Amino acid sequence: MALLSKIFRRLEVDYSFCRFSLTTVLVIFIAVANLNAEAAKLREISSFAGIRSNQLIGYGLVVGLDGSGDQTTQTPFTIQTTLSLMQALGVTLPANTRMQLRNTAAVMVTATLPSFAKPGQPIDVTVSSVGNAKSLKGGMLLMTPLRGADGQVYAMAQGSVVVPGAGASGGGGSVTVNHQSVGRVPAGGLVERQVPQSIDDELVQVDLHRSDFMQMQRVVEAVARRFGPNVAMPMDARAVQLRLPLSQADRVRFLAELEGLDIDLVEEIPRVIINARTGSVVMNQGVRLDPVAVAHGSLTVKISRDPVVSQPSPLSQGQTVSTSRTNVDVNIGSGSLGALPKGASLDEVVRALNLLGANAQDLVAILQAMKAAGALKAELELI
Repeated sequence: MALLSKIFRRLEVDYSFCRFSLTTVLVIFIAVANLNAEAAKLREISSFAGIRSNQLIGYGLVVGLDGSGDQTTQTPFTIQTTLSLMQALGVTLPANTRMQLRNTAAVMVTATLPSFAKPGQPIDVTVSSVGNAKSLKGGMLLMTPLRGADGQVYAMAQGSVVVPGAGASGGGGSVTVNHQSVGRVPAGGLVERQVPQSIDDELVQVDLHRSDFMQMQRVVEAVARRFGPNVAMPMDARAVQLRLPLSQADRVRFLAELEGLDIDLVEEIPRVIINARTGSVVMNQGVRLDPVAVAHGSLTVKISRDPVVSQPSPLSQGQTVSTSRTNVDVNIGSGSLGALPKGASLDEVVRALNLLGANAQDLVAILQAMKAAGALKAELELI
């Protein structure tokens, strides 16, 4: 401080003002350092209990296809649905009528009903072929009721089907781009019934996406700093109940501020995800590695068959016989013993594993062995 005082006197600057400025800069530096800590909004890591979307499903018809519809001899339900629809529209067909509907396809219609959706609100629907239709491109979805899990109709869907694909055929060959048996009808559904959802109770429950007592404690502390004590009551590692204001307007404001609340995130549990079918290995940031020695080799077994023709001698009245000779080749690669250094970060762990020179399939077995040896500080999860 004495040296600073001399410098300030030389620069003819008031020392008390500069001392105040240094303190202010120190406070700002600490605040910026805290902002650099990993944090997220509460709405990103949680959801309100009871406020959710709902799945809808329906069965309908797509008409107007250019000869790419269902082959009715193999999909009788398409004919039955068409006959029922025509009878409902007042069209009477003679008995035992055989129909060939090349421009019609039976489809399943699915949609997601958002929370607090009101009657008349449009929603997007997805149309998927049920039978053997080649393409739904250019088709029109007829009015289809969409039902929820309780069997009630919550929306009606109708409109032109948009298929993001193309196809062409000719001369015995065909070319197809993207999947043509599934399409979407943008804003093709209209909500007819509202799902009962309200915030009229005195308490609202917030559920974290991941169960963690440390993360729950940080949520409770953040709520207490913003809204005061006795507002948040944790139930367990996932659910916390919050007391709402009495006024409805204050409740909306309270929930809006609650969603935007900054929450310090807890470091994820070190985890390694292994897909045994594809050999994919994914690690998160918390994976650590202790020093370990790994011997890695490769075993290759090659089996081949060579055709052999046995030709009889002349005038022997024998027959030519065709057989095969099986060759089995076993190749054991040169194994190498390598020492992997300690890895304190994800980059160091990846760099150490690259030293082995193993492919993805071999890396799965190596990681499992390292976990059994206690060198891999992470949880292994097979999918």
